[in-house]
Amino acid sequence: MKQRSVVFTAPRQIAVQSDRVPKPGRHEVLVETCFSAISGGTELLVYRGEVPEALKRDETLAALNGSFCYPFTYGYSSVGRVGAIGSDVDPAWRGKLVFAFYPHVSHFTVSTDVLHEIQGGINLEEACCLPAVETAVNLLLDARPMIGEKVLVIGQGMVGLLLTAILSKFPLGLLQVMEPDATRCHKALRMGAGEVLAPEDLREGAADVCFELSGQPEALNVAIKATGFEGRIVIGSWYGTRKTPIDLGTHFHRKRLRIVSSQVSHIASELRARWTTARRLNVAWRVLAGIEIGDLITHRFPIERAPEAYRLLDTPSEGALQVLFTYT
Repeated sequence: MKQRSVVFTAPRQIAVQSDRVPKPGRHEVLVETCFSAISGGTELLVYRGEVPEALKRDETLAALNGSFCYPFTYGYSSVGRVGAIGSDVDPAWRGKLVFAFYPHVSHFTVSTDVLHEIQGGINLEEACCLPAVETAVNLLLDARPMIGEKVLVIGQGMVGLLLTAILSKFPLGLLQVMEPDATRCHKALRMGAGEVLAPEDLREGAADVCFELSGQPEALNVAIKATGFEGRIVIGSWYGTRKTPIDLGTHFHRKRLRIVSSQVSHIASELRARWTTARRLNVAWRVLAGIEIGDLITHRFPIERAPEAYRLLDTPSEGALQVLFTYT
């Protein structure tokens, strides 16, 4: 048996490398991966080479230490089963089903303090969606929507759809989404959107809160136009190295709009007295258990076909949403 890992070697170039299966140290366990999920936002930027090479991959996750200089591994949503355990590890860990913020690799050794036992009622494929749900929860912590507000979500990728599902439970005045893809529009309605808008249907200043999750820098101008006086625009998209002119004159200045950057690696400072990442993750587990993931997972690829999976995600017309790697 060999360890197999996905390696980014150059823009739009993926290799699947083999190595020895590692042995756990005294305080470690060996996780045998069953599934891992590709992020259709961040990972596509990484795949296309649209991130600054000198930027840290993630300063909050030990498994993603280092920069985006090629070659490197990436990914942060793996689920699997604990196989071998170190001599100082509680034997009860053997055989547990666990989640880890870890790159796409078939076997890895870690300390148990970075593993999260999969909650009852959540299957392994659904558990791969935990980071996307946690991102949606963090967006809500940053936006703090109020009763009766009108909310617009621009972009119905995986995070956008999950956010729509959560917002549908809020006592809002109106929940609208904007998404050009017809299939995703249908999914948004299934997730609880009250109305799906085409760009030409946009009503200027109609939203109290607008979430920009399309991944397209030019969509920020749409958000500025759509948001009403003293409204909030919460940006969950990461644009990487892409740039576009932003109109801060026509609508932004006189409407006194507030633009907030939301990034899941950190919790807003004003919440940290009560909120920790552990608390947020526990909330995400509970939210995930209440969402019907169903057809949001659209494709599954053996890890050996990783280059094909990224090419599919890089082709919007192919209808991919959540893509998983399988390891059996």
